[in-house]
Amino acid sequence: MSWQAYVDNNLTGTGYISQAAIYGKDGALWASSKDFKMSKEEFDTVSKAFDDPSKIRGSGLFANDVKYFALKCDDRSVYGKKESTGIICVRTKASILIGLYDENTAPGQATKVVEGLADYLISVGYVSRCFFLLFSLPPLFC
Repeated sequence: MSWQAYVDNNLTGTGYISQAAIYGKDGALWASSKDFKMSKEEFDTVSKAFDDPSKIRGSGLFANDVKYFALKCDDRSVYGKKESTGIICVRTKASILIGLYDENTAPGQATKVVEGLADYLISVGYVSRCFFLLFSLPPLFC
């Protein structure tokens, strides 16, 4: 399955995530819903929050020009909320999954979707973008 298929089917396709993206930990955008926007600075803020949440605890985090109040920050997950909408960011070994939910979705439903996809990627041994090439190219090309 391609990264875009994960966004389209496993994130936004569930009906619980309104917009989504999958980034490499280096900040490279691998796939996103067509209306998702996050600047490099905004991504860097989220990426750094997994190891040091102090900045987003005071200033919040941004996606699609919306500022979210930081609710949870640890080495795996960063959650934010604005009124009845929110953002869920989950880090795996080599990627960061980001899902936004709207007022029609309970935060727990959205969290389950994004965390569930991260759990799946971890369980199948996904460690890099080369994951999808394992059976077609020798590891040297990754």
